[in-house]
Amino acid sequence: MTQKTKKIIFLLIIAAALGAWLSYDTFFADKKASNNKPYSEFYSLVEQDKIASVEVCGDTLNVKTTDGAEFHTKNPHSPFLEEFLLRHNAEVKVEKDIDEIISIAFDVLFYAIFFGIFIFAFRKFISPNTFKVQHKTGIKFSDVVGMTELKKDMTQVIDIMQHPREYAARGIRMPKGILLEGAPGNGKTLFAKALAGEAKVNFIPAKATDFESMFMAIGPMKVKLLFRKARRRAPCIVFIDEFDGIGTRRNYSGSAIETENTRIVTALLNELDGFEPTSGVLVLAATNSIQALDEALVRPGRFDAKFSVPYPDKNARIELCKMYFNKKTPSQECVPEILADLFNGFSCAKIESVINKAALIASQNAREGFTLDDIKAAIKNI
Repeated sequence: MTQKTKKIIFLLIIAAALGAWLSYDTFFADKKASNNKPYSEFYSLVEQDKIASVEVCGDTLNVKTTDGAEFHTKNPHSPFLEEFLLRHNAEVKVEKDIDEIISIAFDVLFYAIFFGIFIFAFRKFISPNTFKVQHKTGIKFSDVVGMTELKKDMTQVIDIMQHPREYAARGIRMPKGILLEGAPGNGKTLFAKALAGEAKVNFIPAKATDFESMFMAIGPMKVKLLFRKARRRAPCIVFIDEFDGIGTRRNYSGSAIETENTRIVTALLNELDGFEPTSGVLVLAATNSIQALDEALVRPGRFDAKFSVPYPDKNARIELCKMYFNKKTPSQECVPEILADLFNGFSCAKIESVINKAALIASQNAREGFTLDDIKAAIKNI
């Protein structure tokens, strides 16, 4: 059987079905018309208690008399009709017409779409997977160049995290929150991961933008979700990057943005106050400016430990140069000690960027190794 023959047969079947439906509909309509009676006659029969039942179908009343006869009459849509029928012992059934059914179907569809969008948006912005737990960061203090004093200060914090009850018995509690202040690119995030890796505890990273939303009150809900998850995964380190993006001083100007920020800060305060000394949850927050943060957050008992993450010193810059030389070919004049002087005042990220740019310049000029001039050119371009 060819494709064309199949199409013809398919069209014939559709035409036959349509014809049958039209014939049935016409027959039913004719039969219905032959059984019609005027409403006045129907009304008179009701008054005589000769109507057994009435089925209301839109504009039509399907009537059955007490002697078994059936007929149809027009529905006047009177608000008193049902009461009138019931008073005369007639059974009343109301059948929904097609228009009402379609209307209900559209209403159901509308609410299904509306709540579907709402649930999707809710799951999008308040998904349990918003803050992912890292069981192993794969980074230790040995992977972080410099920050010798900071590593030393954090050693006891690690010990308290691992043995909170022993310290609590001696009246010593772990800081609820620790602030890392420093210029961007100096390795605050890397240090937070190294701290979790060194302590061998769970690590939950977050950033200020994770708490932002087009819907009001979503930010505070995310704060609660984050800390609820942290308590379940204790011992755990919660790291909030760009903390000044959500922890700024509360402003009661009344604007929507300020109101949301105030709610987020208040939620943070409530969560920090809810920590027990032995909860095993440490909040580590990175900021470029402690002065911009709300005073209630940085008071003792909340973020009560503050450390500065400075620009790398000369020894650290030498180590960074050696690390960033990996898989690159510097010329003999590009000695780490010399470059360390050129990179004075540079952040870790900027040093990496300059060395990468110098290698790119050398590659563009068909040279295998980058020179001191390439380094100086890269500094000017960054």
